[in-house]
Amino acid sequence: MTGKIYLIPAPISSQHIAWVLPSAVQQCIAEISCFIVEHPKTARQFLKQINSKYALQELEMQTLNEHTATKDLLSLLEPVLAGRDVGLLSEAGCPAVADPGAELIRLAHKKNITVVPLIGPSSILLALMASGLNGQCFAFHGYLPIENEARSTKIVELERISASQNQTQIFIEAPYRNQKLLEQLVRICSDHTDLCVASHLTFSSEMIATRSIKEWRFSLPDINKIPTIFLLHG
Repeated sequence: MTGKIYLIPAPISSQHIAWVLPSAVQQCIAEISCFIVEHPKTARQFLKQINSKYALQELEMQTLNEHTATKDLLSLLEPVLAGRDVGLLSEAGCPAVADPGAELIRLAHKKNITVVPLIGPSSILLALMASGLNGQCFAFHGYLPIENEARSTKIVELERISASQNQTQIFIEAPYRNQKLLEQLVRICSDHTDLCVASHLTFSSEMIATRSIKEWRFSLPDINKIPTIFLLHG
């Protein structure tokens, strides 16, 4: 009999864990002794807050990150196939959503392993909920192209798709490039296009604002090096 793989959302800020993870979810995580994680050190810091029933040094951890080869994924599932429950834990937010894990979960389904998503913070959904933009039809694109001209072309394309399909376009950027992206959006997009900037979600310094591009041009926030979700609606 195989075990289950639990998808564990990690906090995206220093907010007390009780604010972002229900007690039942914490109890479920506390019962697990084997984990697949991005970074063992920060995973242990998170699990220490959970009050795991196991001593931290007893917890087994395998690493899954952007450098993990596809050929190594099956070995990560060996404890589950041997009958143990395993937790998949990303660095922040939800595993397999703009984070490593999707390939592993697809393989788990192929091996008829039960996959259990647990409730917790997702910056993408929190931003969409608070944006006031269309939550019935939306698309998440991850990172836009790094090269300036290609990024400009992509922004124009997303604005066009949004306007024609009434679809909210959601994307992110490396925090140190956020300010440059915001300035580019305001420079390229049409006056009446709406843009939501959602920064530092779940932090005490959280900032979520939706304005037209024309309104943003009067005053841009400083979001340099601050984790941010961008939502665009043409």
